[in-house]
Amino acid sequence: MRKSIRIALVGDYNADVPAHKAIPAALALAGNALDCDVQGHWIGTAEIAGSIDAKLAGWAGIWLVPASPYDDEAAALETVRFAREGGVPFLGTCGGYQHALIEYFRSEIGIMGADSLENDPTVTDPVIAPLACALIEVMGDVHFLPGSRMAALHGCPVVQEGYRCSFGINADYEARLAGSGLVICARDGAGDPRGFELEGHPFFFGTGYQPERAALAGRNHPLVNAFVQATMRRLEMTVAA
Repeated sequence: MRKSIRIALVGDYNADVPAHKAIPAALALAGNALDCDVQGHWIGTAEIAGSIDAKLAGWAGIWLVPASPYDDEAAALETVRFAREGGVPFLGTCGGYQHALIEYFRSEIGIMGADSLENDPTVTDPVIAPLACALIEVMGDVHFLPGSRMAALHGCPVVQEGYRCSFGINADYEARLAGSGLVICARDGAGDPRGFELEGHPFFFGTGYQPERAALAGRNHPLVNAFVQATMRRLEMTVAA
């Protein structure tokens, strides 16, 4: 009997956003590859504001999806906190990647005013800033850190990925992550950060690119497959307990 996996897709659904079209297809492809039924349920950020723990308890995994700013930025950040502290498999892509970084800079690095210039042009600690060259509807090389989990799950050092992004880590703040446990594990050809992984967490990854877009061409993506595998392991552990 095929396992049924329930994943929370946190973000503000818009049928015109390519990534939002791609994510259900990406999960279905992963389910077929792993012989399980994957059910992605959209949850708007405004729906979970003020009741994060109650709304997100019981999901096998959480995907903080692209298309930010979100309707409720605080809820998006609390979603990250919930997954990070609770050991819940987490994937953040594009806007989700950026907000995972903001939450980490605030909670673990201690920069309480950390934010994105997209969210607040007056922010005093812009840990997320405009890219020197916006990556809108382009493909580019992504180089993985040797020995990283990201490199291992892809099985190759370099891949091509699709972007729809104008913001990323502010270079002035990247050094503050050193030794914190959050590792920049993917970079573009110029050496700029494009993905992270969190040491000691069952599965906590973020990418500035959109791996879900592979599904629009009918292709499985290793990162999405690994995310679903992590949710399966969590479900098995919950049942065993």
